[in-house]
Amino acid sequence: MFRFVSIQKIQTIKDINFMQKLLLLGDEAIAQAAIDAGLSGIYAYPGTPSTEITEYVQRSKEARAKNIHSTWSANEKTAAEAALGMSYAGKRTMVCMKHVGLNVAADPFVNSGVTGANGGIIYVIADDPSMHSSQNEQDSRFFGKFALIPILEPSTQQEAYDMVHYGFEMSEKYKTPVMMRITTRLAHSRAGVLRKEPKAQNEIKLPEDLRQFVLLPAIARKRYKLLLNNQELFENESENNFNTYFDGKDKSLGIIACGIAYNYLMECYPDRNIPYPVLKLNQYPMPRKMIQKLVNECDEILVLEDGFPLVEELVKGLLSVGLKVKGRLDGTVPRDGELNPNIVALSLGLVVTAGKNIPELVVGRPPSFCSGCPHADSYNALQDALKPYGAGRVFSDIGCYTLGALKPFEAINSCVDMGASITMAKGAADAGLVPAVAVIGDSTFTHSGMTGLLDAINNKSNITVVILDNGTTGMTGGQSSAAFGKIEDICKGLGVEESHIRVIKPLRNKHDENFKVFEEELAYNGVSVIIPRRECIVTLNKRMREKFSQKK
Repeated sequence: MFRFVSIQKIQTIKDINFMQKLLLLGDEAIAQAAIDAGLSGIYAYPGTPSTEITEYVQRSKEARAKNIHSTWSANEKTAAEAALGMSYAGKRTMVCMKHVGLNVAADPFVNSGVTGANGGIIYVIADDPSMHSSQNEQDSRFFGKFALIPILEPSTQQEAYDMVHYGFEMSEKYKTPVMMRITTRLAHSRAGVLRKEPKAQNEIKLPEDLRQFVLLPAIARKRYKLLLNNQELFENESENNFNTYFDGKDKSLGIIACGIAYNYLMECYPDRNIPYPVLKLNQYPMPRKMIQKLVNECDEILVLEDGFPLVEELVKGLLSVGLKVKGRLDGTVPRDGELNPNIVALSLGLVVTAGKNIPELVVGRPPSFCSGCPHADSYNALQDALKPYGAGRVFSDIGCYTLGALKPFEAINSCVDMGASITMAKGAADAGLVPAVAVIGDSTFTHSGMTGLLDAINNKSNITVVILDNGTTGMTGGQSSAAFGKIEDICKGLGVEESHIRVIKPLRNKHDENFKVFEEELAYNGVSVIIPRRECIVTLNKRMREKFSQKK
Protein backbone atom coordinates (compact mmCIF):
# COMPACT_ATOMS: atom_id res chain seq x y z
CA MET A 1 0.00 0.00 0.00
CA PHE A 2 1.24 3.49 -0.86
CA ARG A 3 1.74 6.02 1.91
CA PHE A 4 1.75 9.72 1.04
CA VAL A 5 4.16 12.00 2.86
CA SER A 6 3.92 15.78 2.79
CA ILE A 7 6.67 17.77 1.10
CA GLN A 8 7.44 19.43 4.43
CA LYS A 9 7.96 15.97 5.95
CA ILE A 10 10.26 14.87 3.11
CA GLN A 11 12.41 17.95 3.58
CA THR A 12 13.02 17.02 7.22
CA ILE A 13 14.30 13.51 6.45
CA LYS A 14 18.07 13.77 6.34
CA ASP A 15 18.78 10.64 4.30
CA ILE A 16 16.33 11.46 1.49
CA ASN A 17 17.10 14.10 -1.10
CA PHE A 18 14.51 16.70 -1.97
CA MET A 19 12.44 14.63 -4.43
CA GLN A 20 9.21 16.44 -5.19
CA LYS A 21 7.89 15.59 -8.65
CA LEU A 22 5.66 18.14 -10.35
CA LEU A 23 3.62 18.09 -13.57
CA LEU A 24 4.87 21.24 -15.34
CA LEU A 25 4.83 23.04 -18.64
CA GLY A 26 8.29 23.51 -20.11
CA ASP A 27 8.04 27.19 -19.19
CA GLU A 28 7.05 26.30 -15.63
CA ALA A 29 9.88 23.78 -15.31
CA ILE A 30 12.35 26.52 -16.21
CA ALA A 31 10.79 28.90 -13.69
CA GLN A 32 10.76 26.33 -10.87
CA ALA A 33 14.34 25.39 -11.65
CA ALA A 34 15.40 29.03 -11.42
CA ILE A 35 13.69 29.39 -8.03
CA ASP A 36 15.36 26.19 -6.82
CA ALA A 37 18.76 27.24 -8.19
CA GLY A 38 18.95 30.41 -6.11
CA LEU A 39 17.33 32.97 -8.40
CA SER A 40 17.23 36.55 -7.11
CA GLY A 41 15.45 38.26 -10.00
CA ILE A 42 13.66 37.47 -13.25
CA TYR A 43 13.21 40.15 -15.92
CA ALA A 44 10.91 39.91 -18.92
CA TYR A 45 8.37 41.48 -21.21
CA PRO A 46 5.38 39.21 -21.96
CA GLY A 47 5.55 37.41 -25.28
CA THR A 48 4.17 34.03 -26.30
CA PRO A 49 5.55 31.38 -25.83
CA SER A 50 7.75 32.72 -23.02
CA THR A 51 5.18 34.51 -20.84
CA GLU A 52 4.39 31.66 -18.46
CA ILE A 53 7.95 31.56 -17.10
CA THR A 54 7.67 34.92 -15.37
CA GLU A 55 4.01 34.39 -14.46
CA TYR A 56 4.94 31.17 -12.65
CA VAL A 57 7.52 33.02 -10.56
CA GLN A 58 5.01 35.79 -9.84
CA ARG A 59 2.46 33.24 -8.56
CA SER A 60 4.99 31.22 -6.57
CA LYS A 61 4.71 31.43 -2.79
CA GLU A 62 8.32 30.26 -2.59
CA ALA A 63 9.45 33.11 -4.82
CA ARG A 64 7.55 35.65 -2.72
CA ALA A 65 9.00 34.20 0.50
CA LYS A 66 12.48 34.53 -1.00
CA ASN A 67 11.73 38.09 -2.19
CA ILE A 68 12.60 37.24 -5.80
CA HIS A 69 12.12 40.26 -8.05
CA SER A 70 9.58 39.42 -10.77
CA THR A 71 7.78 42.55 -12.01
CA TRP A 72 7.43 43.07 -15.77
CA SER A 73 9.90 45.31 -17.59
CA ALA A 74 8.89 47.99 -20.11
CA ASN A 75 10.55 46.00 -22.93
CA GLU A 76 13.09 43.26 -23.57
CA LYS A 77 16.04 45.64 -23.76
CA THR A 78 15.37 47.12 -20.33
CA ALA A 79 14.84 43.58 -19.00
CA ALA A 80 18.22 42.40 -20.30
CA GLU A 81 20.00 45.47 -18.93
CA ALA A 82 18.40 45.17 -15.49
CA ALA A 83 19.37 41.50 -15.35
CA LEU A 84 22.92 42.42 -16.28
CA GLY A 85 22.92 44.86 -13.38
CA MET A 86 21.79 42.12 -11.00
CA SER A 87 24.54 39.85 -12.34
CA TYR A 88 27.03 42.67 -11.72
CA ALA A 89 25.94 42.61 -8.08
CA GLY A 90 26.73 38.89 -7.88
CA LYS A 91 23.16 37.56 -7.83
CA ARG A 92 21.64 34.90 -10.08
CA THR A 93 19.19 36.28 -12.61
CA MET A 94 17.14 35.18 -15.60
CA VAL A 95 15.87 37.11 -18.64
CA CYS A 96 12.90 35.74 -20.61
CA MET A 97 11.52 36.75 -23.98
CA LYS A 98 10.25 35.38 -27.25
CA HIS A 99 12.51 35.24 -30.29
CA VAL A 100 11.51 38.59 -31.80
CA GLY A 101 11.98 40.16 -28.38
CA LEU A 102 15.65 39.23 -28.67
CA ASN A 103 15.86 41.66 -31.60
CA VAL A 104 14.86 44.41 -29.17
CA ALA A 105 17.40 43.22 -26.59
CA ALA A 106 20.18 42.55 -29.11
CA ASP A 107 22.44 45.40 -27.98
CA PRO A 108 22.82 44.36 -24.32
CA PHE A 109 22.60 40.67 -25.25
CA VAL A 110 25.53 40.68 -27.66
CA ASN A 111 27.61 43.06 -25.56
CA SER A 112 27.05 40.96 -22.43
CA GLY A 113 29.08 38.23 -24.10
CA VAL A 114 31.99 40.68 -23.94
CA THR A 115 31.30 42.06 -20.46
CA GLY A 116 30.80 38.54 -19.16
CA ALA A 117 28.86 37.79 -15.99
CA ASN A 118 29.47 37.99 -12.26
CA GLY A 119 26.40 36.35 -10.76
CA GLY A 120 24.94 33.69 -13.04
CA ILE A 121 22.73 35.00 -15.86
CA ILE A 122 20.59 32.92 -18.22
CA TYR A 123 18.72 34.29 -21.23
CA VAL A 124 15.70 32.09 -21.95
CA ILE A 125 14.57 32.67 -25.53
CA ALA A 126 11.36 31.00 -26.73
CA ASP A 127 11.27 30.50 -30.50
CA ASP A 128 8.05 30.00 -32.43
CA PRO A 129 8.50 27.73 -35.50
CA SER A 130 5.40 27.86 -37.73
CA MET A 131 4.64 31.36 -36.37
CA HIS A 132 1.75 30.33 -34.14
CA SER A 133 1.74 33.84 -32.62
CA SER A 134 4.66 35.65 -34.24
CA GLN A 135 5.78 37.64 -37.27
CA ASN A 136 8.64 35.34 -38.25
CA GLU A 137 10.35 32.02 -37.54
CA GLN A 138 13.82 33.31 -36.68
CA ASP A 139 16.09 30.91 -34.84
CA SER A 140 17.70 32.39 -31.72
CA ARG A 141 20.58 29.94 -31.83
CA PHE A 142 22.09 32.20 -34.50
CA PHE A 143 22.06 35.09 -32.00
CA GLY A 144 23.75 32.91 -29.37
CA LYS A 145 26.41 31.80 -31.85
CA PHE A 146 26.88 35.43 -32.93
CA ALA A 147 27.38 36.49 -29.31
CA LEU A 148 29.81 33.55 -28.79
CA ILE A 149 28.07 32.38 -25.63
CA PRO A 150 27.07 28.82 -24.63
CA ILE A 151 23.61 27.67 -25.76
CA LEU A 152 21.44 25.03 -24.11
CA GLU A 153 18.54 23.45 -26.02
CA PRO A 154 16.50 20.96 -23.97
CA SER A 155 14.56 18.04 -25.44
CA THR A 156 12.29 17.55 -22.43
CA GLN A 157 10.87 19.44 -19.48
CA GLN A 158 13.21 17.55 -17.12
CA GLU A 159 16.20 18.55 -19.21
CA ALA A 160 14.99 22.14 -19.19
CA TYR A 161 14.84 22.02 -15.39
CA ASP A 162 18.28 20.41 -15.06
CA MET A 163 19.83 22.76 -17.60
CA VAL A 164 18.85 25.82 -15.57
CA HIS A 165 20.89 24.54 -12.63
CA TYR A 166 23.78 23.66 -14.91
CA GLY A 167 23.46 26.96 -16.79
CA PHE A 168 23.81 29.06 -13.63
CA GLU A 169 26.82 27.01 -12.52
CA MET A 170 28.45 27.30 -15.93
CA SER A 171 27.71 31.03 -16.07
CA GLU A 172 29.50 31.60 -12.78
CA LYS A 173 32.31 29.14 -13.54
CA TYR A 174 33.30 30.87 -16.78
CA LYS A 175 31.89 34.33 -15.96
CA THR A 176 29.71 34.23 -19.07
CA PRO A 177 26.02 34.66 -19.91
CA VAL A 178 24.29 31.46 -21.04
CA MET A 179 21.38 31.18 -23.48
CA MET A 180 18.62 28.58 -23.21
CA ARG A 181 16.66 28.16 -26.43
CA ILE A 182 13.24 26.51 -26.33
CA THR A 183 10.41 26.25 -28.85
CA THR A 184 6.64 26.50 -28.58
CA ARG A 185 5.96 22.75 -28.23
CA LEU A 186 8.33 22.35 -25.30
CA ALA A 187 7.22 25.60 -23.67
CA HIS A 188 3.53 24.66 -23.75
CA SER A 189 3.52 20.88 -23.15
CA ARG A 190 3.56 19.18 -19.76
CA ALA A 191 5.64 16.41 -18.23
CA GLY A 192 6.68 15.19 -14.81
CA VAL A 193 9.71 17.03 -13.44
CA LEU A 194 11.78 15.88 -10.48
CA ARG A 195 13.06 18.79 -8.42
CA LYS A 196 16.49 19.24 -6.91
CA GLU A 197 17.08 20.48 -3.40
CA PRO A 198 16.69 24.28 -3.37
CA LYS A 199 19.76 26.47 -3.04
CA ALA A 200 20.13 29.73 -1.16
CA GLN A 201 20.50 32.95 -3.10
CA ASN A 202 23.97 34.40 -3.64
CA GLU A 203 25.15 37.16 -1.36
CA ILE A 204 25.97 40.49 -2.98
CA LYS A 205 29.47 40.30 -4.39
CA LEU A 206 30.91 42.88 -6.76
CA PRO A 207 33.14 41.83 -9.67
CA GLU A 208 36.80 41.27 -8.82
CA ASP A 209 37.60 43.67 -11.66
CA LEU A 210 35.41 46.74 -11.21
CA ARG A 211 36.07 47.67 -14.84
CA GLN A 212 34.77 44.34 -16.18
CA PHE A 213 31.53 45.91 -17.38
CA VAL A 214 33.12 49.11 -18.75
CA LEU A 215 33.21 48.53 -22.50
CA LEU A 216 35.55 51.31 -23.46
CA PRO A 217 37.47 50.11 -26.54
CA ALA A 218 40.71 49.36 -24.67
CA ILE A 219 38.86 47.25 -22.09
CA ALA A 220 36.46 45.71 -24.62
CA ARG A 221 39.35 44.44 -26.76
CA LYS A 222 40.77 42.55 -23.78
CA ARG A 223 37.36 41.21 -22.81
CA TYR A 224 36.74 40.05 -26.38
CA LYS A 225 40.05 38.14 -26.47
CA LEU A 226 38.99 36.45 -23.23
CA LEU A 227 35.65 35.50 -24.80
CA LEU A 228 37.46 34.02 -27.80
CA ASN A 229 39.82 32.08 -25.56
CA ASN A 230 36.83 30.62 -23.70
CA GLN A 231 35.40 29.03 -26.85
CA GLU A 232 37.53 25.92 -26.45
CA LEU A 233 36.36 25.59 -22.85
CA PHE A 234 32.72 26.01 -23.90
CA GLU A 235 33.17 23.31 -26.55
CA ASN A 236 34.74 21.00 -23.99
CA GLU A 237 31.64 21.48 -21.81
CA SER A 238 29.53 20.45 -24.81
CA GLU A 239 31.56 17.26 -25.26
CA ASN A 240 31.05 16.21 -21.64
CA ASN A 241 27.55 17.23 -20.53
CA PHE A 242 24.14 17.25 -22.22
CA ASN A 243 25.13 16.04 -25.70
CA THR A 244 24.84 12.26 -26.09
CA TYR A 245 26.07 9.84 -28.74
CA PHE A 246 24.01 6.68 -29.30
CA ASP A 247 25.59 4.00 -31.47
CA GLY A 248 23.66 2.11 -34.14
CA LYS A 249 24.32 -0.95 -36.31
CA ASP A 250 23.28 0.59 -39.63
CA LYS A 251 26.03 3.03 -40.61
CA SER A 252 24.42 4.04 -43.90
CA LEU A 253 22.98 7.05 -42.10
CA GLY A 254 23.95 9.12 -39.07
CA ILE A 255 21.38 11.39 -37.43
CA ILE A 256 21.90 14.65 -35.54
CA ALA A 257 18.74 15.46 -33.59
CA CYS A 258 18.69 18.90 -31.97
CA GLY A 259 16.57 19.72 -28.93
CA ILE A 260 12.95 18.69 -29.26
CA ALA A 261 13.66 17.11 -32.66
CA TYR A 262 15.05 14.14 -30.72
CA ASN A 263 11.55 13.53 -29.29
CA TYR A 264 10.04 13.47 -32.77
CA LEU A 265 12.72 11.01 -33.86
CA MET A 266 11.94 8.72 -30.92
CA GLU A 267 8.22 8.80 -31.77
CA CYS A 268 9.06 7.28 -35.16
CA TYR A 269 10.48 4.23 -33.36
CA PRO A 270 7.95 3.12 -30.70
CA ASP A 271 10.29 0.33 -29.56
CA ARG A 272 13.00 3.00 -29.05
CA ASN A 273 15.33 0.91 -31.21
CA ILE A 274 16.81 3.31 -33.78
CA PRO A 275 19.04 1.40 -36.20
CA TYR A 276 21.28 4.37 -37.00
CA PRO A 277 23.88 6.18 -34.89
CA VAL A 278 22.31 9.27 -33.32
CA LEU A 279 23.90 12.39 -31.87
CA LYS A 280 21.40 13.99 -29.49
CA LEU A 281 22.44 17.63 -29.60
CA ASN A 282 21.39 19.81 -26.66
CA GLN A 283 24.37 22.06 -26.05
CA TYR A 284 26.45 24.45 -28.14
CA PRO A 285 29.13 25.19 -29.31
CA MET A 286 28.74 21.94 -31.21
CA PRO A 287 30.75 18.99 -29.88
CA ARG A 288 33.30 18.68 -32.67
CA LYS A 289 34.63 15.28 -31.56
CA MET A 290 31.17 13.70 -31.44
CA ILE A 291 30.31 15.09 -34.86
CA GLN A 292 33.59 13.85 -36.31
CA LYS A 293 32.89 10.37 -34.90
CA LEU A 294 29.45 10.36 -36.58
CA VAL A 295 30.96 11.57 -39.85
CA ASN A 296 33.74 8.97 -39.79
CA GLU A 297 31.32 6.10 -39.22
CA CYS A 298 28.39 7.00 -41.49
CA ASP A 299 27.79 7.34 -45.23
CA GLU A 300 25.28 10.19 -44.96
CA ILE A 301 24.19 12.62 -42.27
CA LEU A 302 20.59 13.71 -41.59
CA VAL A 303 20.16 16.83 -39.47
CA LEU A 304 16.84 17.29 -37.64
CA GLU A 305 16.43 20.71 -36.07
CA ASP A 306 13.29 22.68 -35.20
CA GLY A 307 14.18 26.01 -36.73
CA PHE A 308 16.73 27.29 -39.21
CA PRO A 309 19.44 24.98 -40.66
CA LEU A 310 22.11 26.21 -38.25
CA VAL A 311 23.63 22.81 -37.47
CA GLU A 312 23.24 21.62 -41.06
CA GLU A 313 25.26 24.58 -42.30
CA LEU A 314 27.91 24.16 -39.60
CA VAL A 315 28.28 20.43 -40.23
CA LYS A 316 28.73 21.06 -43.95
CA GLY A 317 31.43 23.55 -43.08
CA LEU A 318 33.25 20.98 -40.93
CA LEU A 319 33.11 18.14 -43.45
CA SER A 320 35.28 17.24 -46.38
CA VAL A 321 33.66 17.30 -49.81
CA GLY A 322 31.84 14.10 -50.70
CA LEU A 323 29.79 13.21 -47.63
CA LYS A 324 26.16 14.08 -48.11
CA VAL A 325 24.40 16.14 -45.43
CA LYS A 326 20.60 16.14 -45.62
CA GLY A 327 18.12 18.38 -43.89
CA ARG A 328 16.27 21.62 -44.49
CA LEU A 329 18.72 22.96 -47.07
CA ASP A 330 18.38 20.12 -49.56
CA GLY A 331 14.62 19.67 -49.09
CA THR A 332 14.74 16.39 -47.16
CA VAL A 333 13.02 18.35 -44.40
CA PRO A 334 10.71 21.30 -45.30
CA ARG A 335 12.52 24.63 -45.16
CA ASP A 336 9.79 26.32 -43.09
CA GLY A 337 7.50 25.38 -40.24
CA GLU A 338 8.00 23.33 -37.10
CA LEU A 339 8.95 19.68 -37.14
CA ASN A 340 6.59 16.86 -36.23
CA PRO A 341 6.89 13.05 -36.14
CA ASN A 342 5.42 12.66 -39.64
CA ILE A 343 7.95 15.03 -41.20
CA VAL A 344 10.78 13.17 -39.45
CA ALA A 345 9.39 9.80 -40.55
CA LEU A 346 9.23 10.95 -44.19
CA SER A 347 12.82 12.17 -44.01
CA LEU A 348 13.81 8.66 -42.87
CA GLY A 349 11.83 6.94 -45.62
CA LEU A 350 9.38 5.40 -43.17
CA VAL A 351 5.74 4.77 -44.01
CA VAL A 352 3.47 7.54 -42.77
CA THR A 353 -0.27 7.08 -42.40
CA ALA A 354 -1.65 10.57 -42.80
CA GLY A 355 -4.99 11.43 -41.29
CA LYS A 356 -7.98 12.45 -43.36
CA ASN A 357 -8.42 16.03 -44.45
CA ILE A 358 -10.73 18.14 -42.36
CA PRO A 359 -14.16 17.98 -44.00
CA GLU A 360 -15.17 21.08 -45.90
CA LEU A 361 -18.23 21.42 -43.70
CA VAL A 362 -15.92 22.31 -40.77
CA VAL A 363 -15.49 26.01 -41.36
CA GLY A 364 -12.24 27.64 -40.25
CA ARG A 365 -12.59 30.02 -37.32
CA PRO A 366 -9.96 32.76 -37.46
CA PRO A 367 -9.38 34.75 -34.27
CA SER A 368 -11.56 37.77 -33.64
CA PHE A 369 -12.13 40.50 -31.08
CA CYS A 370 -13.74 39.34 -27.85
CA SER A 371 -17.40 40.24 -27.54
CA GLY A 372 -17.47 43.71 -26.01
CA CYS A 373 -13.82 44.51 -26.86
CA PRO A 374 -13.20 48.29 -26.80
CA HIS A 375 -10.97 48.06 -29.89
CA ALA A 376 -13.95 47.22 -32.09
CA ASP A 377 -15.71 50.47 -31.18
CA SER A 378 -12.47 52.41 -31.70
CA TYR A 379 -12.03 51.00 -35.22
CA ASN A 380 -15.65 51.72 -36.13
CA ALA A 381 -15.24 55.41 -35.28
CA LEU A 382 -11.82 55.63 -36.96
CA GLN A 383 -12.97 53.99 -40.18
CA ASP A 384 -16.00 56.24 -40.50
CA ALA A 385 -13.82 59.30 -40.03
CA LEU A 386 -11.33 58.07 -42.68
CA LYS A 387 -13.92 57.48 -45.40
CA PRO A 388 -13.38 60.87 -47.12
CA TYR A 389 -9.65 60.15 -47.42
CA GLY A 390 -9.83 56.59 -48.79
CA ALA A 391 -8.33 53.31 -47.62
CA GLY A 392 -4.70 52.37 -46.96
CA ARG A 393 -3.69 54.93 -44.32
CA VAL A 394 -3.62 53.00 -41.04
CA PHE A 395 -0.34 51.65 -39.69
CA SER A 396 -0.87 49.21 -36.84
CA ASP A 397 1.28 47.68 -34.16
CA ILE A 398 1.41 44.33 -32.40
CA GLY A 399 -1.36 43.49 -29.96
CA CYS A 400 -4.99 42.36 -29.80
CA TYR A 401 -5.90 45.29 -32.03
CA THR A 402 -3.93 43.71 -34.89
CA LEU A 403 -7.04 41.55 -35.35
CA GLY A 404 -8.45 44.67 -37.01
CA ALA A 405 -6.71 43.39 -40.15
CA LEU A 406 -9.33 40.64 -40.45
CA LYS A 407 -12.95 40.78 -41.53
CA PRO A 408 -15.29 42.47 -40.89
CA PHE A 409 -12.99 45.44 -40.16
CA GLU A 410 -10.02 45.12 -42.54
CA ALA A 411 -8.99 48.37 -40.89
CA ILE A 412 -5.19 48.25 -40.79
CA ASN A 413 -2.46 48.18 -43.42
CA SER A 414 0.71 47.19 -41.56
CA CYS A 415 2.03 45.12 -38.67
CA VAL A 416 5.82 44.79 -38.70
CA ASP A 417 7.36 45.03 -35.23
CA MET A 418 6.79 46.59 -31.83
CA GLY A 419 6.59 50.37 -32.19
CA ALA A 420 6.66 50.45 -35.98
CA SER A 421 3.15 51.91 -36.32
CA ILE A 422 4.19 55.44 -35.34
CA THR A 423 7.44 55.50 -37.28
CA MET A 424 5.85 53.99 -40.40
CA ALA A 425 3.04 56.54 -40.22
CA LYS A 426 5.67 59.26 -39.91
CA GLY A 427 7.54 57.93 -42.95
CA ALA A 428 4.31 57.74 -44.98
CA ALA A 429 3.45 61.32 -43.97
CA ASP A 430 6.98 62.41 -44.96
CA ALA A 431 6.25 60.86 -48.36
CA GLY A 432 3.07 62.93 -48.66
CA LEU A 433 0.44 60.39 -47.57
CA VAL A 434 -1.69 62.66 -45.39
CA PRO A 435 -3.42 61.99 -43.10
CA ALA A 436 -1.45 58.99 -41.86
CA VAL A 437 -2.69 57.12 -38.78
CA ALA A 438 -0.77 55.00 -36.26
CA VAL A 439 -2.67 52.54 -34.07
CA ILE A 440 -0.74 51.26 -31.07
CA GLY A 441 -1.64 49.72 -27.70
CA ASP A 442 -0.84 51.22 -24.33
CA SER A 443 1.75 48.59 -23.41
CA THR A 444 3.35 48.64 -26.85
CA PHE A 445 3.52 52.43 -26.66
CA THR A 446 5.77 52.35 -23.59
CA HIS A 447 7.60 49.30 -24.97
CA SER A 448 8.88 51.04 -28.09
CA GLY A 449 6.46 53.71 -29.32
CA MET A 450 7.62 56.72 -27.31
CA THR A 451 10.81 57.33 -29.29
CA GLY A 452 8.90 57.23 -32.57
CA LEU A 453 6.44 59.77 -31.23
CA LEU A 454 9.36 62.01 -30.24
CA ASP A 455 10.70 61.80 -33.81
CA ALA A 456 7.30 62.82 -35.15
CA ILE A 457 7.07 65.76 -32.72
CA ASN A 458 10.57 66.97 -33.54
CA ASN A 459 9.77 66.80 -37.26
CA LYS A 460 6.27 68.32 -36.87
CA SER A 461 4.91 65.32 -38.79
CA ASN A 462 1.32 65.34 -39.90
CA ILE A 463 0.17 62.11 -38.20
CA THR A 464 -2.59 61.00 -35.89
CA VAL A 465 -1.52 58.53 -33.22
CA VAL A 466 -4.25 56.36 -31.70
CA ILE A 467 -3.11 54.82 -28.40
CA LEU A 468 -5.64 52.11 -27.57
CA ASP A 469 -5.62 52.05 -23.78
CA ASN A 470 -7.29 48.96 -22.34
CA GLY A 471 -5.20 49.12 -19.17
CA THR A 472 -3.30 45.89 -19.70
CA THR A 473 -1.05 43.83 -21.97
CA GLY A 474 -4.04 42.06 -23.41
CA MET A 475 -2.66 39.83 -26.15
CA THR A 476 -0.47 37.80 -23.80
CA GLY A 477 -3.04 37.29 -21.06
CA GLY A 478 -3.63 40.53 -19.18
CA GLN A 479 -0.28 41.35 -17.60
CA SER A 480 0.27 44.79 -16.08
CA SER A 481 1.05 47.61 -18.48
CA ALA A 482 3.93 50.01 -17.83
CA ALA A 483 1.77 52.74 -19.38
CA PHE A 484 -1.05 52.50 -16.85
CA GLY A 485 -2.10 56.00 -15.72
CA LYS A 486 0.80 57.69 -17.50
CA ILE A 487 -0.05 58.07 -21.19
CA GLU A 488 -1.22 61.69 -21.23
CA ASP A 489 1.72 62.82 -19.12
CA ILE A 490 4.17 60.97 -21.37
CA CYS A 491 2.70 62.55 -24.49
CA LYS A 492 2.77 66.01 -22.91
CA GLY A 493 6.33 65.48 -21.74
CA LEU A 494 7.43 64.47 -25.21
CA GLY A 495 5.91 67.65 -26.63
CA VAL A 496 2.44 66.88 -28.00
CA GLU A 497 0.25 69.97 -27.67
CA GLU A 498 -2.16 69.41 -24.80
CA SER A 499 -5.14 70.52 -26.88
CA HIS A 500 -4.41 67.70 -29.30
CA ILE A 501 -4.27 64.93 -26.70
CA ARG A 502 -7.85 63.67 -26.75
CA VAL A 503 -9.23 60.94 -24.48
CA ILE A 504 -12.40 59.16 -25.62
CA LYS A 505 -14.45 56.24 -24.31
CA PRO A 506 -14.92 53.61 -27.03
CA LEU A 507 -18.54 52.57 -26.68
CA ARG A 508 -21.21 52.07 -29.31
CA ASN A 509 -23.48 54.73 -27.78
CA LYS A 510 -20.63 57.26 -27.98
CA HIS A 511 -19.89 56.60 -31.65
CA ASP A 512 -20.99 60.01 -32.90
CA GLU A 513 -18.90 62.03 -30.45
CA ASN A 514 -15.89 59.72 -30.97
CA PHE A 515 -16.27 60.09 -34.73
CA LYS A 516 -16.18 63.85 -34.27
CA VAL A 517 -12.90 63.67 -32.32
CA PHE A 518 -11.29 61.50 -35.01
CA GLU A 519 -12.58 63.81 -37.71
CA GLU A 520 -11.08 66.89 -36.04
CA GLU A 521 -7.69 65.37 -35.37
CA LEU A 522 -7.36 63.84 -38.83
CA ALA A 523 -7.83 67.35 -40.21
CA TYR A 524 -5.20 68.84 -37.89
CA ASN A 525 -1.83 69.58 -39.53
CA GLY A 526 0.56 68.23 -36.93
CA VAL A 527 0.99 65.49 -34.35
CA SER A 528 -2.17 64.61 -32.52
CA VAL A 529 -2.87 61.78 -30.07
CA ILE A 530 -6.23 60.14 -29.49
CA ILE A 531 -6.53 57.80 -26.50
CA PRO A 532 -9.57 55.50 -26.61
CA ARG A 533 -9.71 54.30 -22.99
CA ARG A 534 -11.80 51.41 -21.71
CA GLU A 535 -10.76 48.37 -19.71
CA CYS A 536 -10.09 45.11 -21.54
CA ILE A 537 -13.29 43.07 -21.38
CA VAL A 538 -11.35 39.95 -20.35
CA THR A 539 -9.58 41.56 -17.39
CA LEU A 540 -12.84 43.30 -16.43
CA ASN A 541 -14.71 39.99 -16.32
CA LYS A 542 -11.88 38.40 -14.35
CA ARG A 543 -11.83 41.27 -11.87
CA MET A 544 -15.59 41.11 -11.40
CA ARG A 545 -15.50 37.33 -10.84
CA GLU A 546 -12.79 37.75 -8.19
CA LYS A 547 -14.80 40.51 -6.53
CA PHE A 548 -17.93 38.35 -6.52
CA SER A 549 -16.08 35.34 -5.08
CA GLN A 550 -14.62 37.48 -2.29
CA LYS A 551 -18.15 38.57 -1.29
CA LYS A 552 -19.14 34.93 -0.96
